[in-house]
Amino acid sequence: MSTQLTPILTKFWDHPQSWTLATYEREGGYRALRSALEREPDDLVQELKDSGLRGRGGAGFPTGMKWGFLPPHDGGPRYLVVNADESEPGTCKDIPLMMAAPHFLIEGSIITSFAIGSDKAFIYLRGEVAHVYRRLLQAVQEAYDAGYLGKDVLGTGYDLDIVVHAGAGAYICGEETALLDSLEGRRGQPRLKPPFPAVAGLYSRPTVVNNAESIASVPVIVDRGAEWFSDMGTEKSNGFGIFSLSGHVKHPGQYEAPLGITLRELLDMAGGMRDPDKKLKFWTPGGSSTPIFTDEHLDVPLDFESVAAHGSMLGTRALQIFDETVSVVRAVSRWNDFYMHESCGKCTPCREGTYWMAQILHRLEDGKGTRTDIDLLVDICDNILGRAFCALGDGATSPITSAVQYFREEFEAGCHTAASELFPPAASTLFRKEQNPMVTA
Repeated sequence: MSTQLTPILTKFWDHPQSWTLATYEREGGYRALRSALEREPDDLVQELKDSGLRGRGGAGFPTGMKWGFLPPHDGGPRYLVVNADESEPGTCKDIPLMMAAPHFLIEGSIITSFAIGSDKAFIYLRGEVAHVYRRLLQAVQEAYDAGYLGKDVLGTGYDLDIVVHAGAGAYICGEETALLDSLEGRRGQPRLKPPFPAVAGLYSRPTVVNNAESIASVPVIVDRGAEWFSDMGTEKSNGFGIFSLSGHVKHPGQYEAPLGITLRELLDMAGGMRDPDKKLKFWTPGGSSTPIFTDEHLDVPLDFESVAAHGSMLGTRALQIFDETVSVVRAVSRWNDFYMHESCGKCTPCREGTYWMAQILHRLEDGKGTRTDIDLLVDICDNILGRAFCALGDGATSPITSAVQYFREEFEAGCHTAASELFPPAASTLFRKEQNPMVTA
């Protein structure tokens, strides 16, 4: 495994006008599109399968396989939807990618649309990032003007339109079916699956939904070949990815490297901890919705299988670094506040569970917890995990259960009163059978 950075999507981010079509073409941009339009769509789907590209949005599902799930053409429309609604706390890779080099995403969208037989693609973007929205609109217009979009793309007879849609700013719309509802003009809430988007997605038509970085990786795979891509990374986690380092690190930013690199290596490249006298305490391997790691995990290869084997998820490769000055209870409490606020309210476990976890975490943070609070907190997590309508509920529990696992003493430090002192024995008589005839046992 190479420990070197692999600047591919980030290669010319430092160019004075990296976002322009002229810069992108000078770096070989749209060369892959020209070759793709001369190939059979099924060949492109197979090339993506052979490359081993897995979704870069968190779940890590094989991209080519997702394309292959579309049913045979029935004469009706089918769509590509690019999920650029980057909302996960700590995740900051898609937004700088679209800001610095948006044509990677546009060329990837055109190739993908051609491969799946779509003549309309949508890029769903967070509305708060107005500067990125404007830049993406400008890049799309450049592509239209150059003949890469619109009618008769590059004289091949293929037609494609791309719509850039700005969402209203809801974390739940990062979930693919909630995104589709939002795109259709409805309130963003997860749909029941099946049917899956590949069968009945946008406007109930076959739809491919992929993360922005996944689609942006398509042109370089088509241009250089599946074998070139699969030679990087590990056996089951092929290729490269953008690792976002933030927090208590000397040089935070985006580090594009092969999957399988370790945090120790990335920290060395980033200049180490911000304060060299402070030790690494805990970190997230894939954003705030993944179980946290500690300094014990510095040498865990950052690929899907290795991270999962150690009890977490690679997720979006959002590496948030925290030193020993940070309270774990305070950190997970803030994350849970976010998930409570962003819960769409559709299902009871997430809607109610995140609220009650917030009450407990705030008590513990203020030093007013009880001896039963920690076990109650874990019990609530167990009742949310696997029972919520979508992954938001599961993600809310991950940092809490892992924090209790590694730093239980910090949670215990927030307990100052025994439960029996808050609920004296006399109060329990209300629930005895002789006092309450409704109690049968």
